[in-house]
Amino acid sequence: MAVTQVTTVSDELVAAFERLIPQLSASARPPTRADLEEIISSPATTVLLARSDEGEITGSLTLVVFRIPTGARAWIEDVVVDEAARGQGAGQALVDEAIRLASEAGARTVDLTSRPSREAANTLYEKVGFHARETNLYRYDLS
Repeated sequence: MAVTQVTTVSDELVAAFERLIPQLSASARPPTRADLEEIISSPATTVLLARSDEGEITGSLTLVVFRIPTGARAWIEDVVVDEAARGQGAGQALVDEAIRLASEAGARTVDLTSRPSREAANTLYEKVGFHARETNLYRYDLS
Protein backbone atom coordinates (compact mmCIF):
# COMPACT_ATOMS: atom_id res chain seq x y z
CA MET A 1 0.00 0.00 0.00
CA ALA A 2 1.14 3.52 -0.73
CA VAL A 3 -0.11 6.97 0.24
CA THR A 4 0.19 9.65 -2.43
CA GLN A 5 -0.70 13.31 -2.62
CA VAL A 6 -3.10 14.38 -5.37
CA THR A 7 -1.58 16.96 -7.71
CA THR A 8 -3.85 16.60 -10.75
CA VAL A 9 -7.43 15.57 -11.35
CA SER A 10 -7.91 12.52 -13.55
CA ASP A 11 -10.83 10.35 -14.63
CA GLU A 12 -9.56 7.75 -12.15
CA LEU A 13 -9.75 10.29 -9.31
CA VAL A 14 -13.28 11.42 -10.24
CA ALA A 15 -14.43 7.78 -10.40
CA ALA A 16 -12.79 7.01 -7.05
CA PHE A 17 -14.65 9.84 -5.33
CA GLU A 18 -17.90 8.74 -6.99
CA ARG A 19 -17.34 5.34 -5.34
CA LEU A 20 -15.96 6.51 -1.97
CA ILE A 21 -18.10 9.50 -0.97
CA PRO A 22 -21.37 7.51 -0.75
CA GLN A 23 -19.56 5.16 1.66
CA LEU A 24 -18.74 8.18 3.84
CA SER A 25 -22.04 10.04 3.73
CA ALA A 26 -25.49 9.17 2.44
CA SER A 27 -26.38 12.85 2.09
CA ALA A 28 -23.26 14.23 0.39
CA ARG A 29 -22.93 14.16 -3.36
CA PRO A 30 -19.58 13.16 -4.83
CA PRO A 31 -17.45 16.09 -6.00
CA THR A 32 -17.47 16.93 -9.68
CA ARG A 33 -14.27 17.27 -11.70
CA ALA A 34 -14.56 21.05 -11.25
CA ASP A 35 -15.01 20.64 -7.49
CA LEU A 36 -11.90 18.45 -7.33
CA GLU A 37 -9.91 20.94 -9.43
CA GLU A 38 -10.83 23.69 -6.96
CA ILE A 39 -9.98 21.54 -3.93
CA ILE A 40 -6.63 20.42 -5.37
CA SER A 41 -5.65 23.96 -6.39
CA SER A 42 -6.23 25.40 -2.90
CA PRO A 43 -2.94 26.02 -1.08
CA ALA A 44 -4.64 25.17 2.21
CA THR A 45 -5.88 21.75 1.11
CA THR A 46 -4.02 18.48 0.61
CA VAL A 47 -5.85 15.42 -0.67
CA LEU A 48 -4.17 12.13 0.14
CA LEU A 49 -4.95 8.80 -1.51
CA ALA A 50 -4.30 5.28 -0.30
CA ARG A 51 -3.49 2.92 -3.13
CA SER A 52 -3.41 -0.85 -3.07
CA ASP A 53 -0.30 -2.72 -4.18
CA GLU A 54 -2.04 -3.01 -7.57
CA GLY A 55 -2.42 0.79 -7.74
CA GLU A 56 -6.18 0.99 -7.13
CA ILE A 57 -7.40 3.95 -5.07
CA THR A 58 -8.73 2.42 -1.85
CA GLY A 59 -9.10 5.48 0.36
CA SER A 60 -8.86 9.22 0.72
CA LEU A 61 -8.27 11.88 3.35
CA THR A 62 -8.32 15.65 3.10
CA LEU A 63 -5.95 17.72 5.24
CA VAL A 64 -6.61 21.42 5.64
CA VAL A 65 -3.87 23.61 7.13
CA PHE A 66 -4.54 27.31 7.63
CA ARG A 67 -3.08 30.16 9.65
CA ILE A 68 -4.94 32.19 12.23
CA PRO A 69 -3.61 34.72 14.76
CA THR A 70 -2.85 31.98 17.28
CA GLY A 71 -0.86 29.86 14.82
CA ALA A 72 -1.18 27.18 12.18
CA ARG A 73 -4.21 24.93 12.51
CA ALA A 74 -4.73 21.55 10.90
CA TRP A 75 -7.95 19.65 10.31
CA ILE A 76 -8.45 16.19 8.89
CA GLU A 77 -11.69 15.85 6.96
CA ASP A 78 -13.54 13.28 4.87
CA VAL A 79 -11.53 10.18 5.72
CA VAL A 80 -12.93 7.22 3.83
CA VAL A 81 -11.60 3.77 3.00
CA ASP A 82 -13.41 1.53 0.53
CA GLU A 83 -15.46 -1.11 2.35
CA ALA A 84 -13.59 -3.87 0.49
CA ALA A 85 -10.22 -2.56 1.74
CA ARG A 86 -11.02 -1.80 5.37
CA GLY A 87 -8.89 -3.35 8.06
CA GLN A 88 -5.78 -3.47 5.86
CA GLY A 89 -4.04 -0.35 7.18
CA ALA A 90 -5.12 2.26 4.62
CA GLY A 91 -6.84 4.47 7.19
CA GLN A 92 -3.86 4.50 9.51
CA ALA A 93 -1.44 5.16 6.64
CA LEU A 94 -3.54 8.13 5.51
CA VAL A 95 -3.80 9.57 9.04
CA ASP A 96 -0.09 9.06 9.73
CA GLU A 97 0.84 10.93 6.55
CA ALA A 98 -1.60 13.76 7.32
CA ILE A 99 -0.10 14.16 10.80
CA ARG A 100 3.39 14.25 9.31
CA LEU A 101 2.38 16.92 6.78
CA ALA A 102 0.59 19.00 9.43
CA SER A 103 3.67 18.93 11.64
CA GLU A 104 5.87 19.88 8.70
CA ALA A 105 3.54 22.85 8.05
CA GLY A 106 4.00 24.09 11.63
CA ALA A 107 0.72 23.00 13.18
CA ARG A 108 0.91 22.18 16.90
CA THR A 109 -2.25 20.07 16.87
CA VAL A 110 -4.46 18.25 14.39
CA ASP A 111 -8.22 18.18 14.87
CA LEU A 112 -10.95 16.03 13.37
CA THR A 113 -14.52 15.04 14.05
CA SER A 114 -16.09 11.62 13.67
CA ARG A 115 -19.62 10.42 14.21
CA PRO A 116 -19.92 8.02 17.16
CA SER A 117 -21.51 5.44 14.84
CA ARG A 118 -18.22 5.14 12.93
CA GLU A 119 -16.80 2.80 15.54
CA ALA A 120 -13.85 1.49 13.51
CA ALA A 121 -12.80 5.03 12.57
CA ASN A 122 -13.02 6.21 16.18
CA THR A 123 -10.97 3.22 17.33
CA LEU A 124 -8.34 4.06 14.73
CA TYR A 125 -8.13 7.72 15.77
CA GLU A 126 -7.67 6.77 19.42
CA LYS A 127 -5.07 4.14 18.50
CA VAL A 128 -3.08 6.75 16.57
CA GLY A 129 -3.15 9.13 19.55
CA PHE A 130 -6.16 11.40 19.08
CA HIS A 131 -8.27 12.01 22.16
CA ALA A 132 -11.79 13.31 22.58
CA ARG A 133 -11.97 16.92 23.70
CA GLU A 134 -14.52 18.45 25.97
CA THR A 135 -15.85 21.16 23.76
CA ASN A 136 -19.03 22.31 22.13
CA LEU A 137 -19.19 21.96 18.39
CA TYR A 138 -21.60 24.46 16.88
CA ARG A 139 -22.98 24.53 13.37
CA TYR A 140 -24.90 27.27 11.64
CA ASP A 141 -26.98 25.88 8.77
CA LEU A 142 -26.78 28.14 5.72
CA SER A 143 -29.26 26.16 3.61
